[in-house]
Amino acid sequence: MTEQEPVNGFAVAVVREDGRWRCSRMDSSALSELDAAITQLRQMRSTGAFFGLLAVDDEFFIILRPVPGGVALLLSDAAAALDYDIAADVLDLLRVEPPDEEDNELWPEGDLSVLADLGMPSHELQIIVDEVDLYPDEQLQMIAQRVGFGDEFVKLLDTIQA
Repeated sequence: MTEQEPVNGFAVAVVREDGRWRCSRMDSSALSELDAAITQLRQMRSTGAFFGLLAVDDEFFIILRPVPGGVALLLSDAAAALDYDIAADVLDLLRVEPPDEEDNELWPEGDLSVLADLGMPSHELQIIVDEVDLYPDEQLQMIAQRVGFGDEFVKLLDTIQA
């Protein structure tokens, strides 16, 4: 069994209950193991909307949202599956083949409408994903701002990145 290198980035659980948004840091294992991220989210047992936002190594982000019978997923860059186990796990769960090594194109894989019911339509999420000059944390901040929990998200990021 090989030991995995630690993955840089952050994992945030976002919950909306009683009309208020709350963001909390998830355990670092969520950045390297998709099952760990899903388990941490499912343990929240919120009656309102809840989902996870993962920014991995300044390379890509993942949005995951437990739904009845599974989990809705969005991987911002399918090519990340060539270098990161968690991205490969996302593609595996989505039953999508990873891209070829020669493919340099960036494209998302998964459910672009994962946050549509919260005010982030799929076409707007596609625009944010296509902003290749932005880091994943900046893309996630744009999503947070659009959905309505931008201030809470930024406050948490300030404590994580301090």
